[in-house]
Amino acid sequence: MLSLLKSLTENKSVAILGFGREGRSTYKTLVKSGSNADITILDKFDFEDKKDFPVSIITGENYMDNLSRFDLIFKSPGVVISPDVPREKITSQTEIFLRKYKNQVIGITGTKGKSTTTTLIHHILSEKRGNAILVGNIGIPAFDRLTDIDENSIIVYELSCHQLEFTEVSPHIAILLNLFPEHLDHYGTIENYYNAKRNIYLHQDKNDMLFVMKRYQPYGIKSQIISVSDMGADITFSREALTFKGEKTPIKRSEFSLIGDHNLYNISVAYGVCRTLGVSSDDIISAVKTYKSLPHRLEVFLEKDGVRYIDDSISTACETTIQGVLSIGDVGVLILGGMDRGIDYAPLIEFLRAQKVPNVICMYDSGKRIFEEAKEIEGTNLVLVSDLKEACDTAKKLVKSGGSCLLSPASASYGNFKNFEERGEKFKEYIRG
Repeated sequence: MLSLLKSLTENKSVAILGFGREGRSTYKTLVKSGSNADITILDKFDFEDKKDFPVSIITGENYMDNLSRFDLIFKSPGVVISPDVPREKITSQTEIFLRKYKNQVIGITGTKGKSTTTTLIHHILSEKRGNAILVGNIGIPAFDRLTDIDENSIIVYELSCHQLEFTEVSPHIAILLNLFPEHLDHYGTIENYYNAKRNIYLHQDKNDMLFVMKRYQPYGIKSQIISVSDMGADITFSREALTFKGEKTPIKRSEFSLIGDHNLYNISVAYGVCRTLGVSSDDIISAVKTYKSLPHRLEVFLEKDGVRYIDDSISTACETTIQGVLSIGDVGVLILGGMDRGIDYAPLIEFLRAQKVPNVICMYDSGKRIFEEAKEIEGTNLVLVSDLKEACDTAKKLVKSGGSCLLSPASASYGNFKNFEERGEKFKEYIRG
C-alpha cells in the first residue's frame, strides 16, 4: 500500500480535504510512504495541534477555494465538493484501499443496519476463522490497519454513502442491505443518494458477489447475485430457521441478543456471507449467540418500576422507527424528532395512526413538523416539547408500568448533538436523572 500511495502522489500537489479522523489517517500514511508530495491540509474548522503538521494548512469558510489547482484531492467522507472540480482529481482513502485490497474485502452498505451487520460478520469470522480485520465507517480508518493485513486477512469494511460517492472500485463481496431516503441535505435528490450507494457493486466483475435484499436486486450487472428475503430467495429467514441455498438451519430467537425482526435479516445476511466463506452453520449460530448488540440500537439500558427504557438513537429514518416500535411491541412512550432534513414523514404518521402508541413526544425541528402534520391521532396523546431533556422529563411522567419508553427519533442528531452517540448518551443520562 505504501508503495502504491507513493507512486500515486510522487511530485504532485496533494490536498487532504477534511481533517477529521480519516483525514489525519491519510496524512500519517502519506508521510509514512516517503512520498515527496506537496501536501496541503484543508478544513473548514481550525484545530489546535497545527504545529504537529509541517505542511500548508488552510482553514475557514473559504477553505475550498481554488481546489482545481491541486493534482490530487483526498476527499474525506461527508465533505461536499464543487461539481466544477474535475472528477479525475478526486480520490479517497476508501478508493485507494480498495484498489490494493479489493479481493480481500467484504464491503457492507445500506441506509440502516450497516454497523450491526459489519460487526456481526467480523465477530463470526474472528471467532471461527481468525485474521478478520474491521475497518471503515464503524470508526476505524482503513489506513490505520495496514500493518495488520496479510495475504490471508479478510477485511470487513463498513461503507457509508459518503465513502462510496467517488469510488470507482467495488469490493469482492458486496452487501447492499437496504435503501431509504436519507442524507437529502447532502445529495439533493433520492436518486443521487441511491447512486452513491450503488457504487458498492457497480464496478464488480463476474468473479465478485453481491448480497442484496431481493426487492433491491439490480439487473444487468456482472457480479454473482445472492438474494435475501423472508421467502423465495437464495437466503431466507424466519423466527424458526435460516436457509442458505436449500440448506436449513434451525434457530432459537430467544438465544440471540439482537432483538427485532429486522435483525433477523441482518443475521441472515451474515449467515449467508460466512457460509460462502466456508464457515459451518453450527459455528455461525454459536457465534451469533455470543455477539453483543451495539449501543444506541434498540438498546435496553434500564428497567425500573416495571418500565423498560430503550435507546434507538441511531434511528434517523421513518422505516427504522417503525421497525423499532414493532420490535419492542409494548411501546408506551415514543420520542421523535431532531434535525429536519426534509424527508417525508407521511409513512411514519400513517403507521402511528394504525399502531396507536399511547404517547408520542415530538421534539426539535422535525418533531415540530411531525406534530403539525399529524395533528390529532385517535388513541394517541401527541406532545410537543423543545428538547431532549424536556422529552425525558415528560416521558417519565407518562409511561406506565408494563410499557416501554423508546427513543427512536426518525431524524438526524446534527444541530442539536455532535452525533447519534451523544444523543443516546444524553438520553440515558436524563432518564437516569
